[in-house]
Amino acid sequence: MRRLFAGIWRNKLRILGALFAVALVLLLLIQLVPYGRDHDNPPVRLEPTWDSQRTRELAVRACFDCHSSEVEWPWYSNVAPLSWYVQSHVDEGRRELNFSEWDLEQDEADEAVETIRDGSMPPWYYSLPGTGREFSDSELDELAHGLEATLPASGYPQEGGEDGDGHGDEEDEDHDEDEEEDEDEEDDDD
Repeated sequence: MRRLFAGIWRNKLRILGALFAVALVLLLLIQLVPYGRDHDNPPVRLEPTWDSQRTRELAVRACFDCHSSEVEWPWYSNVAPLSWYVQSHVDEGRRELNFSEWDLEQDEADEAVETIRDGSMPPWYYSLPGTGREFSDSELDELAHGLEATLPASGYPQEGGEDGDGHGDEEDEDHDEDEEEDEDEEDDDD
């Protein structure tokens, strides 16, 4: 009976060893896939006009590693398959909101404060204890208030215009001319 169990365990150990070897070979092979290790940080074009240096400091800690051109790439961002996830996450983050390209339209800028307040940003795994990116509730509240004050004041480009008010420059010029005409009419009345 013991010999039977010993034989079964030996077979299971061989199978586990073979599976481990195959997994190790696959892990080494996927390192050859080039995606996820091209860690570029394009030049910073324009940042928002921050309401305070403290808001910028909090945004750098909480947001810039996915939503800017100033990403600090962690060591595991060079090891597939984690590198694939990190690269994908940063690409998506930059596409939706990029604090380093404030001269371009920012699709998700108006939702930044809400995502901080509802706890979906920064993601839970980003600020795990020991990462140096832990945030207290008061810091997140301070960041939300700071972004609330910063984003409208920065006049981030929105759909339909480039000057932050949702209007193109031509429409603003027409509006300014209308105001001037109204003022001239009032002066004529006096």
